[in-house]
Amino acid sequence: MSQQHSSRSCPRSALLLTGGGARAAYQVGVLKALAHSLPRTAPLPFRIINGTSAGAINSAGLACYASNMHLAIRKIESIWKNFHTDMVYESGFVGAFGHILGNMMRSFQAEYINQPPASLLDNTPLRHLLREVLDLSRIDRNIQRGYLDALSVTVSSYSTGRSVAFYQAKDARPWQRAKRIGVPDHITLDHLMASSAIPMVFPSVRVRHHYYGDGSIHQLSPLSPPIHLGAEKIFVIGVEQPKIPTPLGYEPHFPGMSVVAGHLLDSVFSDTLQSDLERLERVNRTVGLLPARDKHKELKHIKTLVVNPTHNFNELALHYYDELPMAIKLLLRSIGVRRHSPSSLTSYLLFEKAYTRELIEYGYQDGLARLDEIRAFLELD
Repeated sequence: MSQQHSSRSCPRSALLLTGGGARAAYQVGVLKALAHSLPRTAPLPFRIINGTSAGAINSAGLACYASNMHLAIRKIESIWKNFHTDMVYESGFVGAFGHILGNMMRSFQAEYINQPPASLLDNTPLRHLLREVLDLSRIDRNIQRGYLDALSVTVSSYSTGRSVAFYQAKDARPWQRAKRIGVPDHITLDHLMASSAIPMVFPSVRVRHHYYGDGSIHQLSPLSPPIHLGAEKIFVIGVEQPKIPTPLGYEPHFPGMSVVAGHLLDSVFSDTLQSDLERLERVNRTVGLLPARDKHKELKHIKTLVVNPTHNFNELALHYYDELPMAIKLLLRSIGVRRHSPSSLTSYLLFEKAYTRELIEYGYQDGLARLDEIRAFLELD
């Protein structure tokens, strides 16, 4: 059984899911389009799954049901299609503002007291949700049965400033490069909570002896984990939205705090991926120019296929702004986020089903539009 499954996908294909808060619902739609083109009992067509931030949570859900892609997508989609903000973070007046008040009160305590990490929002509900819907023990069983080679979750260390890829695999060696390392471990809720802890928005999480935050922060090379884990092809589902063209004669306003914060998140979640893809293309061209006898054993040609949204999520989020709980709207308003604010913060924090269902549908349509290209890339025919 194990041998049969381990040889089903050659060359070794990897799935890479980037971060993006609520935007990660888009990834589910793209994968749903792919799943609908596969037989009902087909396993995942990926040997290696890699996720960062909200993409790490989607990755863990896929790894739990690697033996059946249709089942995996149904499980994940059912959560994203029925989301409410209070399933991710405290969104009532008492929970939201009580959390901020608690942060303020703790700031007056003595420095030697080990205080819990401060943050804008309290994402304790997300931990409860993940504990309820994810049976992470299934990951090891799927690896042992040959449905999966590896799962990696990327986090950022606030202690060392390095990008850390925690991975669960049957056979893989740890790696260490400048500002990034790979560490073997059993993936737990702590890893997922740490990877999805958007800086300043959600609190950092302790894993063993260090505190970690969103995996996108120090991630200089997002493609590194799947490559080190043996991938020969990497299918990337990103959340970088198309830019809205600036109207002719537009007079820009001074960027407020909310706009700057939105730009920072856009940069954290998208910019490093594009740089890494360009770097990989240069390596591929270099490898192609080398004679076979001169090729370094650590250099190999890696194929990539990237799917990004064709719709602007900021515009979409504006239509569903009123879906946000009143306490969160007031909290965001205090930093300049309003209904027609140009900030992208709303598109990251709007965990409401009307919005996430629309994102899934956008992903599904984008996936269908490129389905032939995706299937050819994964050699599914």
